[in-house]
Amino acid sequence: MSQKNIARWLVASVSMVPLVGMNAYSADKTILKNQAAHLTHYRPSVNKKVLASRDVHEREASGSGEALIVTGTHATNRRARDSSSPITVFSAQQLRNTGELNLASALARVDPSITVSALGNDTAALTSSIRMRGLAPNEVLVLVDGKRRNITGNMAGGSTPVDLNMIPADAIDHIEVLRDGAAAMYGSDAIAGVINIITKKSAHGMHTYAQTGANAYNGDGWQYQVGADGGVKWGNDGFLHVTGQVYHTDHSVVANRKTYDHRWSAGDSWSPNSNKIESTPEETRENLAIEWGKGITENIQTYGLITYAHRHAEAYENYRTPSTIPSIYPYGFSPLETIEQNNFQANLGLKGGNFLGFNWDLSTLYGEDDDDIGVKNTYNASYAKIYGWSPTTVRAETYRMSQWTSNLDLRRNFNIANLVPMTLAFGGEHRLEMYHIRAGNEPSYLYGGTSGYAGISPVSAGSWQRNVWAGYIDGDFHPLKKWDLDFAGRFEHYTDAGNTETGKMTTRYDFTKRIAVRGTISNGFRAPTLAEEHYSALSVSPTGASGTLGANSAAARTIGASNLKPERSTSAEGGIILEPVNRFHISADVYQINIRDRILSASSIRGQTALEAISNAGVSIDPTGLDLQNISASYYANAASTRTQGIDIQGDYHLPLHRYGTVDLSMLLNLNRTVVSHVNTNIFNTLMANAQTISSIQGYPRSKIVLNAHWNLGSWDFNVRETRYGSSKSLMTYEDLAPKSVRYSNTTWLSFENTPIWTTDLQVGYRFNSRWRATLGANNIFNMRPRVVSPLTNYLGPKIYDSGSALAMTGGYYFMRIDANF
Repeated sequence: MSQKNIARWLVASVSMVPLVGMNAYSADKTILKNQAAHLTHYRPSVNKKVLASRDVHEREASGSGEALIVTGTHATNRRARDSSSPITVFSAQQLRNTGELNLASALARVDPSITVSALGNDTAALTSSIRMRGLAPNEVLVLVDGKRRNITGNMAGGSTPVDLNMIPADAIDHIEVLRDGAAAMYGSDAIAGVINIITKKSAHGMHTYAQTGANAYNGDGWQYQVGADGGVKWGNDGFLHVTGQVYHTDHSVVANRKTYDHRWSAGDSWSPNSNKIESTPEETRENLAIEWGKGITENIQTYGLITYAHRHAEAYENYRTPSTIPSIYPYGFSPLETIEQNNFQANLGLKGGNFLGFNWDLSTLYGEDDDDIGVKNTYNASYAKIYGWSPTTVRAETYRMSQWTSNLDLRRNFNIANLVPMTLAFGGEHRLEMYHIRAGNEPSYLYGGTSGYAGISPVSAGSWQRNVWAGYIDGDFHPLKKWDLDFAGRFEHYTDAGNTETGKMTTRYDFTKRIAVRGTISNGFRAPTLAEEHYSALSVSPTGASGTLGANSAAARTIGASNLKPERSTSAEGGIILEPVNRFHISADVYQINIRDRILSASSIRGQTALEAISNAGVSIDPTGLDLQNISASYYANAASTRTQGIDIQGDYHLPLHRYGTVDLSMLLNLNRTVVSHVNTNIFNTLMANAQTISSIQGYPRSKIVLNAHWNLGSWDFNVRETRYGSSKSLMTYEDLAPKSVRYSNTTWLSFENTPIWTTDLQVGYRFNSRWRATLGANNIFNMRPRVVSPLTNYLGPKIYDSGSALAMTGGYYFMRIDANF
């Protein structure tokens, strides 16, 4: 190695300690290759004027060899590093290099501002959700090719998020992650940031793959995924691209002596390891995407995207001992919560140029998520006493969330007084949202409901809808060659939540080609989802029950609820962008996000009051054999106001080693802290958030670091990733040994901290020829796991990990993958 390259290596090694990659050079090359394919096959016969009027779906290669972005700006020909807002681009190859089969988990591997909850409880275990900058899943807006993605009908993490795993991963060309409040540009939900998934649009070739792996240290959790995607020409000016995949994973159950069920004693006929609630769900999923683009006149083209996904998943509930229902389950039983989910979205649009000098895009999309929630291996003993029988499999409820969104967007570039270049964009949107809850089978909810999970009664069922009208305007100015200034404003009218006006001002100044500063100030708005207003569910444990009541329901009002109102936010952000030497890029952005009237699960009410509230929801619970203080009820409320502060630091360095290949080094760091600035009161003038609720808001890692090194050497490539999960704290309900005075206390809890943990991922790939490639890898190769909780907080014994941990409880995962291109 030459002295010059040795010096570069030393500079990179020393400098990368606090930094991570905005866009690795190798990732940009992959994206640019796909961009070229898109442009070549998308509309070759359309004239040059139309070709120049790129819309939000297309990007062109710049002479610098860096990727262009379409998120967070209406300007064209802008690279991620030139953005006035912090944006990171992740290529499909970077996501594949994580070894993760689920898109949400892959994003969390490469982006430290994004976390995925390692565990879910009840139906939340059946739906994937992500957090950005520690905020709720509903505060992250997800777009697909610049269009709003429909949300789920099932609650996960207290939200109805977009389930990223229902989007075929192999249909993705790259993902643009905007970490900035962008409600003025995109509307409700864009408080923490925006994830824009850009799909493949190539009109030739076919890619197939197969991957399998398992949690080696557990000896379970076997996974596999097979998929293919390919494109064909549609005439001389169009394309058709189709993607399909099938995914399956087995349960992964924590096997540890500390998971012994506390109810077991010597001589019992059942095993102390019978309780498998500390586990991941079994899941089978099929995904399909069909995308096309076709010119219909010289200046107009049509485009569309249809996605469909089906999921079947099953999650364990607490084990019931043989004495529970000996006539039916003489060896005991573990109820299984199930979901049959169908998610689809169809986008149709027309776009073109030269309409009074404007490029235009007219689109409409319909998305729907249907969730049949059921219980199997269950029984309703009270129902059986009356009717002489009870089913062992029931449908507990059905949730359906649908959204029909139509948009008209116009954009034009011109000069003000022939001096100041400007991009003017404006448009309108209408969205119809519909939410439906269907009651479960009668045995699922009558007389206390089925064991493990009780269904929804007709009292809590119903259908609700609302209309949303919006208009926006955005002006991007260049008063000076090195100064960019962007103003955006938006008005929205919700038929149930009223009116809102949001605005955003963003600026950037480049002192030199190596030093720039940027800043943003904005306000945001997030209307409560229809599910947050009306969702209800009841979980039945061996010794109690917990119910979530619809916030707008009469039953919830008996314990203090009132109609939900919108969250309102104010965000400020400032950053610096540096390029100390060629191919070495650094950015650092500090931010503060204030949210007023944040929607959270209000403090639980226990005892007789909770029992009566649940009964008012149409579910009668037989308290025989149950601890009355272990019956709780809660609802979603505008419980508190919060302030989130943090910093994102990113850096990347591309190191050519000539005959020894190339190395791409990167680091991403997120530091984050949320504090509660105010707690609201309910209609009874009681605080809606206690100390435990507040701690749950803060129950995510305070910091996360991702260090990555990717080495390409001929046919070989090696990827090493180090991830540090910072500490997280929570207050946990516990049971003292004697006199059990705080067993279900709402004022006394046990403090718990997940201490910082480093994990190591390793991947080795070999390309046999231009078509075949094999990969072997291991994530969390040293089998690091979350810290074990105190036995005092471990209900029944098997739940040894904190459910809020961002580190998966399943330990090391080893996998093999084969890719083929034709």
